[in-house]
Amino acid sequence: MTSWLCTYCSVPLCLLLCCVVVAVCTEASRAGDSLCWSPSITSCADCLRRGPQCAWCFKEDFLDGSWPSQRCDLPVNLLRRGCGPEFMEKSETKVEVNATTSSTQVSPQDISVTLRPGSEASFIVAVKQLERYPVDLYYLVDVSASMQENLNHLKTVGVALSLRMEAHSSDLWLGFGSFVDKPVSPYINVHPSKINNPCSDYEVRCRPAHGFHHVLSMTGNMSEFTRVIKRQRISGNMDTPEGGLDAMLQAAVCQQAVGWRPESKRLLLLMTDQPSHLALDSRLAGIVTPHDGLCHLENNVYTGSTTMDHPSVGLLSDKLLENNIYSIFAVEKQQYQWYEELVHLLPGSYLGKLGLFQAPNLIELVVDSYKRLLSEVELMVSLEDKAVSRYWVSVSPLCPDGSTAKEQSCTGVQPDQTVYFNITIGLRTCPDDGEDEDIRMMVRPVGYNESTIVRIHSKCHCRCGLTGHCHDDNQSPCRGNQESSKLEQRPDLGLIKDPKKDSNWNCRANESDVDCSGRGVCECGRCVCEQSRLGRVYGKYCEIDDFSCPYEGGLLCGGRGVCVSGECVCEDSWTGESCGCPVSTATCQSANGLLCSGRGSCVCGKCVCDDPRYSGDSCERCPACQSTCQSYWNCVDCHLSHGLTQKEAGHCNSTCAPLVNYMDDVSGQTGEMWIQCMYISNDSCRYRFQTSSLSGQTQLQISKRPECGSSSRLVGTFVCVCVLTVLCGLVVVAMSRLLLQKKGWSPGGAVEVYHCTGKDLSYIPTANEKTVTYRRDQPSDHPLEMHMQDYKKSLGDHWQC
Repeated sequence: MTSWLCTYCSVPLCLLLCCVVVAVCTEASRAGDSLCWSPSITSCADCLRRGPQCAWCFKEDFLDGSWPSQRCDLPVNLLRRGCGPEFMEKSETKVEVNATTSSTQVSPQDISVTLRPGSEASFIVAVKQLERYPVDLYYLVDVSASMQENLNHLKTVGVALSLRMEAHSSDLWLGFGSFVDKPVSPYINVHPSKINNPCSDYEVRCRPAHGFHHVLSMTGNMSEFTRVIKRQRISGNMDTPEGGLDAMLQAAVCQQAVGWRPESKRLLLLMTDQPSHLALDSRLAGIVTPHDGLCHLENNVYTGSTTMDHPSVGLLSDKLLENNIYSIFAVEKQQYQWYEELVHLLPGSYLGKLGLFQAPNLIELVVDSYKRLLSEVELMVSLEDKAVSRYWVSVSPLCPDGSTAKEQSCTGVQPDQTVYFNITIGLRTCPDDGEDEDIRMMVRPVGYNESTIVRIHSKCHCRCGLTGHCHDDNQSPCRGNQESSKLEQRPDLGLIKDPKKDSNWNCRANESDVDCSGRGVCECGRCVCEQSRLGRVYGKYCEIDDFSCPYEGGLLCGGRGVCVSGECVCEDSWTGESCGCPVSTATCQSANGLLCSGRGSCVCGKCVCDDPRYSGDSCERCPACQSTCQSYWNCVDCHLSHGLTQKEAGHCNSTCAPLVNYMDDVSGQTGEMWIQCMYISNDSCRYRFQTSSLSGQTQLQISKRPECGSSSRLVGTFVCVCVLTVLCGLVVVAMSRLLLQKKGWSPGGAVEVYHCTGKDLSYIPTANEKTVTYRRDQPSDHPLEMHMQDYKKSLGDHWQC
């Protein structure tokens, strides 16, 4: 390829291509170093924990004299540095299928997987829906008094259902069991006359109340089924809820007594007209022992009803799934909503609403539910409890129509169609003791009596054998440390040495008087670090750990990263010392599209303003700053004083925005957000200008057309108004003064002289004033006396004081 390019291309182009190839190889090498290399790696196990892409070279003379961490790298880099494949320990994921076992519905049935920490493996499980499969149907009927009429309708169900199911199943078997409630107070009446016959008040012979009674095991004889149904009698209890879930668990786990066939589809039909008791309800009767999930039948009677609590929904779900049983609920419409919430918690369950429990309705319900349940293929994956936290599992189904379902199931599956499930399992970490382990994972389609067993082997050790003890294996390149062997080969110089000190001196860091940093013991000149519940302690002197990282919000690395060598390795979208800073700057975007309004930087998702005068989430507020328009007045004045031309006003760019334009009209700008401003010059002319900072640089546009005439008239008008106001005030003062002076002049022009004591005489009445007195102090025929005085005085008379 390169020779072809060099033939048809120029020499410089060929050299450029070679440089690109070298650069790519160099970057790949550096990428390997960043992925696998770390100074904290001292052993093969440490190297393989870095990820499934890393490998460890245990060749004895590999990079002699270098640090042990240099033995950990990508396999391609180790090969290039002289380590052959036979000397490499690397993560190898293996998936082996056991072809010796075969099945008709689920395949394969046995898979072996080998994993290392950080690695994952995928495999396919195929589930095929067979046609005309054998069916076992167990009737579990509530025989409380309210079910008397419904119980009679079951007498003709057996034969009719058998004939109807011939189109869907090659072999139908039926079984029967009954339940009421726990036979203890307060669920039943414990009066002696009521225990044996709860219906004694109604002169009817009833059966005693019971938690579960297995009546008929699975049989293909429909006549026997009908005969058993005809013999059934009702019972009675006190409260409304019944013990249906308690009876369902016994019918599911007591396989031998019920007679479930291993090769059949198993259906459990619950018939009731009331809700069921749940876990913890038995405390009303003083029963506090949780249900153990086991079978407790003696002579077909449930003996644990009075000693154990009702089972939880989770326990019942596990037992139905474990025993490959589909559950069908036939309830009256009044209780439909209660059971509708219940079926969401039970895999492989179906709910039917019946107005009447008549035979045709029950037959249609069974047939429809059977077809519906078989058309949905759902896969359940279960791991051993001790390993759940160390593994992760992903299931992706491929349905027959070619679609990929989001859930772990496919619907609308027809007989003889196959559903493929792509299952991926990965190992997060090894056990706390670091030992290899073998666990089992069960892959089971809901309601199927076949499953796939996945045997998982986790490899946490290297084959070169890291023991950590003082013998020949300790010098194995698995540890990668050749220092001790070199020290032992040095010749004795004849000095008297302390053997204890001589063996332990290599366990102390420089200028340290403590072995292994006080967090380990020294064995044969090497530190064996202590185990901590908080995390790993490692390093040549046990000086490094994986838990001494900053905490935020009470979580190590804020819960958004992992602690490696005392430093937080954050997730992709977080950074910072404690992974508390989001990498994204979206939270710092202001309304104008700039980062922090162009006045600051985004730190940890918050704006840090460059100017302390600015504040706000986006540095948008500045109470101490001048207004936006006022801050540009000096700039506009500079341009106006040198003429509105770029050539003459060039030196103004050092004191104001460099992007200044002159326009005939600055109004009506579009495309950006402009701030409209006005500047009034010394000659009373108004100049309009506008500014914008959206593009990252301040832009200023000044209008060439000032408004001077209108401004002058405005000033003249203002002056005229002020002068007129002053003149009007002077006229008012003068007139007031004249009126006051007029009181002191007679008509003939002579001045009247008053010789008074200085008292205010303004109270003296005039000639036309009258005094009116109202009296109530003297009783008379007239309740009010009116005294009127008429003061008459000529204008020429003088008042005497």
